[in-house]
Amino acid sequence: MTADTRVAVVTGAARGIGAAVARRLAADGFAVAVCDLDEAACAATATGIEEAGGTALAVGVDVADEAAVEAAVARIAAELGPPVVLVNNAGVLRDNLLFKMSADDWDAVLSVHLRGAFLMSRAAQAHMTKAGWGRIVNLSSTSALGNRGQANYAAAKAGMQGFTKTLAIELGKFGVTANAIAPGFIVTDMTAATAERVGVDFEVFQAEAARQIPVQRVGRPDDIAATVSFLVREEAGFVSGQVIYVAGGPKA
Repeated sequence: MTADTRVAVVTGAARGIGAAVARRLAADGFAVAVCDLDEAACAATATGIEEAGGTALAVGVDVADEAAVEAAVARIAAELGPPVVLVNNAGVLRDNLLFKMSADDWDAVLSVHLRGAFLMSRAAQAHMTKAGWGRIVNLSSTSALGNRGQANYAAAKAGMQGFTKTLAIELGKFGVTANAIAPGFIVTDMTAATAERVGVDFEVFQAEAARQIPVQRVGRPDDIAATVSFLVREEAGFVSGQVIYVAGGPKA
């Protein structure tokens, strides 16, 4: 890693969208901290990046734990360099209809998504503002517009949008942008779990989703990674506080 290599942090990067984002940012020239709850689970993503000629560090961190976040960001700064790109992707599902949803289900989802993004952003922004340059990308979802069985997830993902816009306002004068990506149907373990929950074969579930999407296909993690790649570039410095729906068609 050269002295001028910029460092990116991706949470929830052991698999799915997070892993795709980590790989793309590494290909773009960033040194990448591959973060997830279980450090061992990050190994495959980190090793793959290094085998492809990139620089990666696997970091286990519970993003909802304040002390763990501070320690993880300090470790990243010490071992890779000060982080100037943060992708808040970590998330969990605890789907259920409102009358069946427990308080623990509600708290778990809000804690990982919103508290996690807050803690990671607060820790990372200190390095970004000092550098006079930074990029924060938060993962929202089309579920922010409302989705049956996801009162907790929808609330978290809608909250992520307000959080993003506020970061853009507060951090802009320090050369830091903040944007959100709201994916539509993306083929991941999470969407497979949703199909299982509603009792539908995953291939059938994807085909039905594709029929309702204007571009007539479902999304892939690389579709999100490509959008992140744009938002963290130097050239994207005048794009901030935006929510980009990467969903194969318009969303209100």
